Amino acid sequence: MKIRKTTRDDLETVLRIYEDGRKYMREHGNTEQWKDGYPHRDTVLDDIEKEVSFVVTDESDGIIAVFAFIEGPDITYKKIYDGQWPNEKPYYVIHRIAVSQHRKGVASFIYEECLKKHPVLRIDTHKDNIPMQNSLKKNGFSYCGIIHLLSGDERLAYQKER
Repeated sequence: MKIRKTTRDDLETVLRIYEDGRKYMREHGNTEQWKDGYPHRDTVLDDIEKEVSFVVTDESDGIIAVFAFIEGPDITYKKIYDGQWPNEKPYYVIHRIAVSQHRKGVASFIYEECLKKHPVLRIDTHKDNIPMQNSLKKNGFSYCGIIHLLSGDERLAYQKER
């Protein structure tokens, strides 16, 4: 597996992976996250333009995952409730992660590669996204508390350091 920046040529494949991700969430009891077609085409194009969108490629299958890797601070992480961040070190955030066909080991690969780029990672997920929560725990992320998106929606917040 390899990680590279997402290009405009990848757009349709990335949108299909996000659709697969929404379907997977619904099948696993997460009906509230990524509603109304989020992440939208414009969101993906904006991530590509800002050079924060990345894809994971595999020799045999092509693009198998997508995620945004964004330098903090993230405004939605400024206030945390029912917990606290372990420190205020500079961090990067992983957003909008989705894996095609839900292949095992791809999310772990993403986390490890991101930690090679920056020693402090933050990520959040919906309370109903049990598969993602399990992935974060399995990969050594610590639960830190609750944050609120700009929309007001709650998310469970995690951090990991190398």
